[in-house]
This record gives sequence, structure tokens and C-alpha cells, in this order.
Amino acid sequence: MTQRPSRHDIPHRLLAGSLLALAVAGCGEVATLPASAGFGPQPNLPPPQTRLIPTIHTARAVGWPAGTTPIAAAGLAVSAYASDLDHPRWLHVLPNGDVLVAESNAPAEHDSGTGIVGWISKQVMKTVGAGTPSADRITLLRGIDANGVAATRSLFLQGLHSPFGMALVGNQFYVANTDSVWRFAYEPGATQITAPGVKVIDLPAGALNHHWTKNLIASPDGRRLYVTVGSNSNVGENGMDKEAGRAAIHEIDLASGRSRIFAAGLRNPNGLAWQPVSGALWTTVNERDELGSDLVPDYMTAVQDGSFYGWPYSYYGRHVDTRPNPPRPDLVAMAQVPDYALGAHTASLGLAFYSATLLPEKYAGGAFIGQHGSWNRQPFGGYKVIFVPFAEGRPAGPPEDVLTGFLNAQGDAHGRPAGVAVDRTGALLVADDAGNTVWRVTPARP
Repeated sequence: MTQRPSRHDIPHRLLAGSLLALAVAGCGEVATLPASAGFGPQPNLPPPQTRLIPTIHTARAVGWPAGTTPIAAAGLAVSAYASDLDHPRWLHVLPNGDVLVAESNAPAEHDSGTGIVGWISKQVMKTVGAGTPSADRITLLRGIDANGVAATRSLFLQGLHSPFGMALVGNQFYVANTDSVWRFAYEPGATQITAPGVKVIDLPAGALNHHWTKNLIASPDGRRLYVTVGSNSNVGENGMDKEAGRAAIHEIDLASGRSRIFAAGLRNPNGLAWQPVSGALWTTVNERDELGSDLVPDYMTAVQDGSFYGWPYSYYGRHVDTRPNPPRPDLVAMAQVPDYALGAHTASLGLAFYSATLLPEKYAGGAFIGQHGSWNRQPFGGYKVIFVPFAEGRPAGPPEDVLTGFLNAQGDAHGRPAGVAVDRTGALLVADDAGNTVWRVTPARP
């Protein structure tokens, strides 16, 4: 028998639907600055715009029509290295050239019990292609055939819990699940891991797990892991007791198993990479929402040991956010200014420095960044892969588009770029989690 909704449930559903419709409509708030104003070492930071219903402007995920690809920049070409994946979110290249793909999505209990706002969030995530169950596996791609496609594909590791970051240290393979870091024995050249793993450390998670992705990277000497943990809210509205160990990068000493907070005040760090000239650890960070389409720029920055980057009490250094209560002027006074802004609400995720030689020389030493795309900016921001040139270990110019065309003329998303990596040949790989494809970028043929 079909159960009818109670009379008390009907108004709730109507209210939720009305709020969703208003939110998607965006209540008329639009950006007043060009997207370029939110990029570079000194972005334009206009006054905040706060509204009862924040701007929500989503791109419906529709996939790639047969035979279509993103648009590569002049001098480059792009092709599908692997298709028909299940939400490919992150990439890791092994020393033998094998490419690992984390096929992953938010855990089933993600943000459960957060009321109407949580319900709206879930509906929005479904629209943009992030509402499917997590495949919870890592797939291995090996080689390349005459058509530019992976020669073989195999199931490398399964039974994970919303996996994301991956790292290999010697013959130990590490995976960051949404709630823990695990270690598995790895044999060089293996196409599958079947032996059980060992938990290294628990990570902040639980039913309320607002930013579920946890990335990791090994130190160059292989003695430590660095793990990203995003915040459990936008600006602490769920209570700062829910933020213990979050909005931070953790350092794990592999010999002792001890961990500590390496850097804090980072709302949602994702990409991690070692800058090849300076040797510094860089990260990409997704900043806060609900201050208008022009605020706050996402950014990338060299992460300093023991530093604090403002969240939730200030943004882009010491620009005070009045929403967290109680305020913390003592922490605001400590806030570091990020190195380079990546545009408001672009959802900049993947980060890879280029030290190979296959691509044109202008890319040498610079950073490729996968911008997953905005859901709360009017007009859209991101939905592309960009390149930021570097000189002497520092950003040295405006960003350049590398891959575009992820949005069609109707504002629907063919795909959404997330993780980026450089394969053993020097080609750029891009994980497209809404298009279920790994793209491969190479020099254009004459």
C-alpha cells in the first residue's frame, strides 16, 4: 500500500520545494566583476553580498555527446584515454606508468540529518551529477593503444569508503578514504591488490561530513604523509565543536604513526603538489560561500608549517567574516594571505606542476589546475582546466585556459574536471567526474 504524506509533511515539502526553486533562481544576485578580477596575487575583493536565500546557479550534468571532447588550447590536442568510468574523481601515476583512477563519490551517510538546507543541497548535487552511489574502487589503466586509449583496464582495489587521495612509498600503497588512511602491500607491476590493508589513522568524518574528500601526498623522502581534511560547514554554522581536526592539512609520521596539524584555517584543501623549484608544498583551497558571486576567490598557496589561513573568521588574509560567532580577532591577526587567487567559486581541485618535456616549453615549471565549476555563482565560474605560469618557484603571470567546452550553450555540463596528473610520457591527464572520462592532453599534430 502506498502511504500518503501526512498533513504536517505536505507544508514541509512545499516549503522545501519553494526554497529550492528560489535558490536555483538565485534571487537575482549576479556578479558585478569580470571573472578575471578574482585571479592573481591581488584579487579584487568587493563588499560582501548576503541574502536570505544564497545564490544557487547549477549546471545540469548531461554527459558528452558521442564523438565530442573538450576544447584544447592552441598547440594542444585532447582525446579520451578512458571512458565509461563511474565518477572518476582523482588520479595517481605509478612509477611504471600505470594510471590509478579513484572512482568515488560522497558516502551514503554524507550530511545526513541537516534539515531543509541539507535536503536542498542533496537535490542540487543530484542535478550536477554528484548524487550517485560511490563506486568505492580504484581502477588501473595501463599503456596506450593506436587510438590513444588505455590498452588495458583492471580493478586495482575495491571495498573502499569514498576513496580519494593515493600515494606510493616504496612498496606500500596508501589510500585516503573519507574517514581514514589505509596502507596496502604493493608489488611493482601488479594489476590488483587483494590482500587486506592496515588502517594507519582515522580522519574526521561521521554522519555530518560536509567536505568528504581527503587527499594525501608523501614527502619527497617518504617519511611523512600530508592529508587534507575540509571543513564540516560553510563558516562554522554547525558549531565549532564539529570542526575538530578539520579545515586543515595533517602531517603523519609514518615511522611512529603520530600525526599533527601542519596548517589550519584552510576551508577545503584538495590538490597537493611539491613545487619542483622551491620544494614547497602547495595546495588548492575552496573558499567559503554565501557572500555573493564575486566572493570569496578560491586559491592556491605554498603551505607554511604552523600557519593559519583565516577560516572561518576571515578570508584572504585578514578580511573579517562577521558570521562566525563568537569572533576570534586573535586568530584573524594570525591569518596568512594566500599566494594566488583562482577565481570566485571555481571549485579548484586538481593541482599538478609540470616538469616533463612533451608539452610546449611555455608549460615548463607551471601549474595545471582542474576547476570543477561553480554551483553558487551567476554567471558560472570554472568548468575548465587552467595553467598558471611559474618562475623561480612562484606564480609569474595570469592564468591561461587549457581545456574548455565543459559547458554547452544552454548552460548544461558535459563534464566537470577534477583531478589532474602528468603521465610518464609527459601528457596531462584530467579526471572528468561528471563526464565519466579521463582525458589526455598532448601536443597538437602539425
